[in-house]
Amino acid sequence: MAKEEFPGWHGTTIIGVRKGGKVVIAGDGQVSLGQTVIKGTARKVRRLSPGGMDVIAGFAGSTADAFTLLERLEKKLEATPGQLARASVELAKDWRTDKYLQKLEAMLIVSDGKELFVITGAGDVLEPEHDVTAIGSGGNFALAAGRALMDTDLDAEEIARKAMAIAADICVYTNGKLTVETINA
Repeated sequence: MAKEEFPGWHGTTIIGVRKGGKVVIAGDGQVSLGQTVIKGTARKVRRLSPGGMDVIAGFAGSTADAFTLLERLEKKLEATPGQLARASVELAKDWRTDKYLQKLEAMLIVSDGKELFVITGAGDVLEPEHDVTAIGSGGNFALAAGRALMDTDLDAEEIARKAMAIAADICVYTNGKLTVETINA
């Protein structure tokens, strides 16, 4: 089956929330192929520890592509210890200019507790203005909900969980089986 004929993989919503000295990245567990749920318990949020540095990352898109990017990010972090921004920019530059990496179809949300970034294959390293960011099929729903909840007394994890629940209620490619990782500033 040619790539154009292959029904697209859907089913990822990842949110990153920074509030009260903590960053939480949460992701749902659904993977769909066309209109069929293939798996409901995928783990799309990971903790990385390159060179003793603690980083959390969530990914949307192709799993194999995301793992390739996470491995590259770990190498960049090992080369630039304690400098998530620099490692993220170096990864984005490679992703944008390397002919092999250009074919990768994924996006990442990463944080070391101090900084929170979205990294894309277009060469972007984006820091959210309102301390909330989201990617994937239900990303816009989770982002809107998360931004609305930021002015409440809820902490970062509660905001992430509620925003993901709202996204799961709206987006057919998102479920409520979450993986949640927290990191302190």
